[in-house]
Amino acid sequence: MKIKSIVFSAGLISLFILAGCKEKSSDGNVSTIAEPTKTVTATALIDELAKRVLGIGLKPIPANPDELKKLTEDVNNTFTEAKIELGKKLYFDPRLSQSSLISCNTCHNLATGGVDGLEAAIGDKWTANPHYLNSPTVYNSVFNKSQFWDGRSPHLEDQAQGPMQASPEMASSKGLIEQRVISIPAYVEEFKKAYGDDVKITFELIARTIGLFERTLVTSSRFDDFLNGDSNALSAEEKEGLKLFADKGCTTCHTGINLGGGMQIFDAQGIYKYKNVGDFKGNANNMVKVPTLRNIEETAPYFHNGKIWTIKEAIQEMGKVQLNTQISDEDAAKIETFLRSLTGKKPAITYPVLPASTQKTPQPIVK
Repeated sequence: MKIKSIVFSAGLISLFILAGCKEKSSDGNVSTIAEPTKTVTATALIDELAKRVLGIGLKPIPANPDELKKLTEDVNNTFTEAKIELGKKLYFDPRLSQSSLISCNTCHNLATGGVDGLEAAIGDKWTANPHYLNSPTVYNSVFNKSQFWDGRSPHLEDQAQGPMQASPEMASSKGLIEQRVISIPAYVEEFKKAYGDDVKITFELIARTIGLFERTLVTSSRFDDFLNGDSNALSAEEKEGLKLFADKGCTTCHTGINLGGGMQIFDAQGIYKYKNVGDFKGNANNMVKVPTLRNIEETAPYFHNGKIWTIKEAIQEMGKVQLNTQISDEDAAKIETFLRSLTGKKPAITYPVLPASTQKTPQPIVK
């Protein structure tokens, strides 16, 4: 889908180094020579780095489960174990597609970083996305300010409706999806358990329940531990990469909790070398959703048309296209080291056993 039984755990949960000349002492601490009355420890320097990046807009996933819940829960459809389990089953159920072959998980595979690993998504009748659009990760998508590459959906529940109906994706219809779900007694009982005996099972409620499950797909990382106060969560090399990431201006677009998820002009300072692959140009204002950098080592290929396959090339291409700067191989390697620290811990997922179809269940449409 565009844009586990889940263990819904409680975990649902410019670096300005002090001015003056510095030299490294034999015990590994950093001392100032220009200001001999001050001794700045390595820990203090790390704290300053965390303060700096927090000050320019990066934010951690909250460590406190209650604070995380405030950011992820839909106030109009609060989390319950029954809703999340039902949403997970629907997310994995291929019967929501016309062919009964394609599920949300087909394009947003939770075992492979929440993506399909293809340049352009493949859907119904083995059709490649007509705009040559890449499937963005579903992990942490709750933190995006908008959904889809053109930002046309405001939240996951709305986004979930699109791919189920789109002809090059799941190619189904509202009526067919409702018929298939309602024809399965076990699903009807699960909807009653989740929403009450008087529940009316509609396409919109099905999408809403899928979206609620997707809201739980949060992956906290060592980077979050660092911003939340653990000075030792990142290695020295990762901190150096983070400093470069900020110094180069990457945080202009890759900011907030998701290090992305907002809308920005693409080709701001140059021309993307694969600009003509596909016909996607952004929204009416030529704005494109900035992809999250979380779990980036798991989500290749990169960019809206998936034409770049390595993190290094992605860093250097964005330097030219967005920042009008040449990022050296050495600096790109350092930034990549930092970016790999954004790989987070995935929620525990058990692949669901789906309820059986009945004689009333509309058969697959494969032509």
